Amino acid sequence: MESVIVIGAGLAGSEAAWQLARRGIPVELREMKPQKMTPAHHTEYFGELVCSNSLRSDQMENAVGLLKEELRRCSSLIMSCADEHRVEAGGALAVDRHAFAQAITERIKSHPNITVVEGEVTEIPEAGNVILASGPLTSEALSEAISRLFPGSRYLNFFDAAAPLVTFESVDMDSAWFASRYDRGTPDYINCPLTEEEYDVFWRELIHAQEAEVHGFEDAGVFEGCMPVEVMARRGRDTLCYGPLKPVGLKDPKTGKEPFAVVQLRKDNAQGTIYNIVGFQTHLKWGEQKRVFSMIPALKNAEYVRYGVMHRNTFLDSPRLLDRYYRVRGQERLMFAGQITGVEGYVESTASGALAAIELARRLEGKEPVNFPRETAIGALALYISDQSVVNFQPMNINFGLIPQLGYRVKGKRNKNAEISKRALEALGKLDLEP
Repeated sequence: MESVIVIGAGLAGSEAAWQLARRGIPVELREMKPQKMTPAHHTEYFGELVCSNSLRSDQMENAVGLLKEELRRCSSLIMSCADEHRVEAGGALAVDRHAFAQAITERIKSHPNITVVEGEVTEIPEAGNVILASGPLTSEALSEAISRLFPGSRYLNFFDAAAPLVTFESVDMDSAWFASRYDRGTPDYINCPLTEEEYDVFWRELIHAQEAEVHGFEDAGVFEGCMPVEVMARRGRDTLCYGPLKPVGLKDPKTGKEPFAVVQLRKDNAQGTIYNIVGFQTHLKWGEQKRVFSMIPALKNAEYVRYGVMHRNTFLDSPRLLDRYYRVRGQERLMFAGQITGVEGYVESTASGALAAIELARRLEGKEPVNFPRETAIGALALYISDQSVVNFQPMNINFGLIPQLGYRVKGKRNKNAEISKRALEALGKLDLEP
């Protein structure tokens, strides 16, 4: 069987390599780590998570919950490792990031059909089937090679932000409490309340805090789903209270009432020794992060094991360049997967790698393609990034707005979404997905 080159061993590349290998197709997986690292990566492991450790909601009434279940039914490596190394996070699927990445690496390296080749890829191979899954931190040399592949086209850049991590023992639990919103699931979040007076002081300092230098970064270009907290705060005094500091459904056990604002912390490792400040992606200077975030009473003595950082993110003008199989239009031997295609998020990146690999395997086997329908989350994402009617293309998380509505009324949003998910899984069940 003809071998396939997969470039990048992040979530999308690892998933693509796995899906090809389990179908008997030899894979050469090229990864520049550990020979060359990026500013956001710290380990040699594949599938390293550089932002949050959460893969977001695991509920079927949520589109990303549906996407996860579809991937599980596609025998996803990433979902298998995530389920094995999850940490409690209420209705969300969060993972012990190091155990998760280590498991992916071990399973990839032990597969007899996968050969790992370390070292930076600086040019696109001139022959053979290639899946480029180099991720949002594509190296400068490979980025230039990709831009040469598409002369005259728009090749876009934007920036992502990662939230700080603090130790559990440094959180003042006299000023905080464990709970999940509306008491759904187990009480896995640490909730740090602020009074209106405390919030006003915090907000004023936040909007005037000094930012680290980030060349080319502008507020208008920030992707809405991963917006730095200071950028969000500058949009208005109450913006954070309707976003990451929303107190709705969180009653302080000391008062029996909802606070004016609540900062939530989510477990970042299985041991519960490290917590992520939810929604606090930032590119403030490190000293400013400690100064301003210490104004949150429960974090007044917080110990930071990682400050928030900004990093570059690169993506294609995919509707003009890629088809529904993530293939380059007119050069079908070349495929892309992951955030570079404009799918935004860990699970979405995984889904793109799975689809690209499944379709490539079918083609190499001489079979008809599996057309994931728009009724499925996997199909809806692929059809969005290849939709040539989308003029001003921006990265997209999976959402029910990308999936056709039911055509009949169902009372209640959650019930309606559950019906959409049920229909999606029924449609997925009709596809020939097994090797």
